[in-house]
Amino acid sequence: MVDNQDDDCSDIDLVDQAREGDKQAFGELIKRHHHRCVSLASCILQDRGEAEDEAQNAYWKAFEHLDQFQGDADFSIWLSRIVVNQCLMFMRAKRRTRFLYLDAGIPGYPGASIELPSWRPDPEGEVGSRQVREVLNREIRCMPALLRNVLLLRDVEELPIAEVADRLGITVPAAKSRLLRARQELRQRLLRHCSSSGHVSLDAGNGRDRQIASRLRCPG
Repeated sequence: MVDNQDDDCSDIDLVDQAREGDKQAFGELIKRHHHRCVSLASCILQDRGEAEDEAQNAYWKAFEHLDQFQGDADFSIWLSRIVVNQCLMFMRAKRRTRFLYLDAGIPGYPGASIELPSWRPDPEGEVGSRQVREVLNREIRCMPALLRNVLLLRDVEELPIAEVADRLGITVPAAKSRLLRARQELRQRLLRHCSSSGHVSLDAGNGRDRQIASRLRCPG
């Protein structure tokens, strides 16, 4: 188990612990390399928000396939490759945006059609969205009330942090501290849904689900 002497552990030691089911060890690995991964993703995507999201997705994939890390190169290099691949996949997906065609055409332009982006999810996407909502709702409900309430007010109802503090009867710094603990708690709960058969994809949910997931950042 990772303890207060995390800094004395090498990446390889933490990988070994994570393979044995120690999620705190994996969290420490991500904490060490988060800045580098997000910077790398930002260079590729040219968007900080998208970079944070795709780095998070890369962490999930790294956790799923940790058994594939052979130690031939540094863990940071292996993780960086996953980040790069995730960013490239994201860019390809953006280019393959589906379109709906309005066959009625455009007046004065026979044979022409209007193309509009289709925002309707496909059946697989709808299933993914439902799974994400179920996981988020269930895990939030299971959190201690002290942490659940601040998370609901700030990340679900999206109230300003000052109003959150006022409703809870605490100071703004205390509300921020409690929110950080709540997000860390939810991150750890979501990590339990990682498995060799695949994780619950946090980018498959609706807009609010993705917003909540993106605020969780990396584990650790």
